Amino acid sequence: MTDPELMLLDEPAAGLDLRGREDLVGRLQLLAEDVTAPAMVLVTHHVEEIPPGFTDILMLRDGEVVAAGPLEVTLTAENLSKTFDLPLVVDRHGPRWSARAAQS
Repeated sequence: MTDPELMLLDEPAAGLDLRGREDLVGRLQLLAEDVTAPAMVLVTHHVEEIPPGFTDILMLRDGEVVAAGPLEVTLTAENLSKTFDLPLVVDRHGPRWSARAAQS
C-alpha cells in the first residue's frame, strides 16, 4: 500500500526490547507530527509506548468505554485505574507518560 489513509497499529512494540521500543516510539512521533502522514490508531496496554504527538485517547475495559478525549486531560490515574481495575499512579515526563502500581 503506497498511500494509506489510516494506519492501525495493534501492540506494535510487543516483543521489542527497550532500544527497539524507543526507536519505534521515535518513528511514530515523527509520523504523528507530519501533517501529510495518515491518521494513526495505536492499541497498547502500556502508556510508556504512547508517542509524543498523539492527541486523543480511548480507554476500554471489557468492551466498554471508561474514558475518551484529549490525551492531556483524559490520561489520569483515576481513569487508568478504572481501566485496569488496579490502583495506579500516572506520571508525565516531558512529552512521555508512565504508570505504576500505587503504593498501599
